[in-house]
Amino acid sequence: MRVLETVLVIADLLAFLALVIPMPPALRRLRQVAPATPAAAAAAQALLEGPRWQLIPAYALAAAITAVWLLGVLAPARWPVRRPRLRRFATAATAVLGAMGLVASTALPVLLPVFSFAQPTGPHRIGTVTHHWTDGGRPDVLAADPRARRELMVQIWYPAAGAPSAPRAAYVQDDDVFVAMARLARVPDFTFGHLRHVTTNAVASAPVAAERSRYPVLVFLEGAMGFRQMNTFQIENLVSHGYVVAAVDHPYAAASVRFPDGRRTAGLPADRLRALIDRSFDPADERTGEAPALNGRVLDGGLVPYLARDVTFTLDHLAALDRADPAGVLTGRLDLRSIGAFGISLGGIVTGEACRTEPRLRACLMMDTRMTPGVVREGLDQPSMWITRDAATMRREGWSADDIDQHQNSMRAVFDKRPADGYLVRVPGMFHADFTDISSWSPVLSRFGLTGSVPAERAHAILNAYSLAFFDRHLRDLPAPLLDGPAPGYPNVLLETRRP
Repeated sequence: MRVLETVLVIADLLAFLALVIPMPPALRRLRQVAPATPAAAAAAQALLEGPRWQLIPAYALAAAITAVWLLGVLAPARWPVRRPRLRRFATAATAVLGAMGLVASTALPVLLPVFSFAQPTGPHRIGTVTHHWTDGGRPDVLAADPRARRELMVQIWYPAAGAPSAPRAAYVQDDDVFVAMARLARVPDFTFGHLRHVTTNAVASAPVAAERSRYPVLVFLEGAMGFRQMNTFQIENLVSHGYVVAAVDHPYAAASVRFPDGRRTAGLPADRLRALIDRSFDPADERTGEAPALNGRVLDGGLVPYLARDVTFTLDHLAALDRADPAGVLTGRLDLRSIGAFGISLGGIVTGEACRTEPRLRACLMMDTRMTPGVVREGLDQPSMWITRDAATMRREGWSADDIDQHQNSMRAVFDKRPADGYLVRVPGMFHADFTDISSWSPVLSRFGLTGSVPAERAHAILNAYSLAFFDRHLRDLPAPLLDGPAPGYPNVLLETRRP
């Protein structure tokens, strides 16, 4: 819980005890003062930290305690007690309801916390800016309007110089993301609304760190119905070690994308999105032999190649930022000879496809995903890493046999035929959500089968260590002994390497 949330719950507890427990004369002053504090604590918490629905029991208890206290202050002390049994029953009922309120006041904020991101392990502070870019030469075939051009929201994190006390940027700027995630989980829309209070380790528009003249660049690609910040734990750690990371929101494939003018694109229905992804693995309709169409227009090759062109467009705009950033932040600070890409789930599929077609990408990291037939057939020329888990873990999570075979076999096929360095990292016990921030959203997710047996902090530490080692070796020519064999610090990680 946050600081003032904790203060509110403690104030409720002390005031409740002061009202229901008989006290010796020396402590009777506490009975007169303590009940006045919960209301003040509730007001301070709501004003300074922001209210959230998980604290409704704490707010209600504070209001009830205040009401009882005021009644005792204002009611004449000489009022007779004519029904002692009724009064004893009311006292007992009040004690039981108050105890239940205290339990709920503590449990809900703990089970659905306003969590904090771990401090990154690198020496750099972090800055962030967000850009809206329109590809005027490419129609958005996912949009209903045939005149629509492809638009992207791209958030960039970079090593920064700044005061430690500077205000931290919000985790997600679009609250519709949390509504979409709640609907995916089939829970009420407001369930994850409290995450709007989560802040990151980044500072908006901070100046770039001066330790190096230029920094290598990474492109991050989100999962289907995800959001560009869904791997903030990993992005911030890479940035703290000297990388610039540009995270791409793919409209209609993301949960929600909000543009600066207030327009919003919601993700396609899950079954429609899955069908479009699957068609990237079988571009021609089996019955007609025709390429799939969307909104009456042909989506050549399916969804994945289309999203891979978002990567090429992003690289072009990053080059333009390096030449002349209108905000003056990144001009001349991007090392465009050292560019890599990484992604999770659909983002991993798109990463593989983009690396197959885009020669500017020099290192590719795919997390818990399958590879397209083109990537399996042609392989990848760049050093590549796959981080996933074993088939037994996927079965425990509930994946179908076909999906497990596609993931395991396609990654293995590309790894086995690599002309460049390849790394296959498997972490038994990790579920799909463990590769993202989502495993930090609640400690009870594992009870519902949404996260695996590896604690979130441990899973994220593994991902951070191996992704950093991979990019350090292949984009910065730094030593990376972690990639040379079994690591004592990570005994549950299964690493295979393939060197040309």
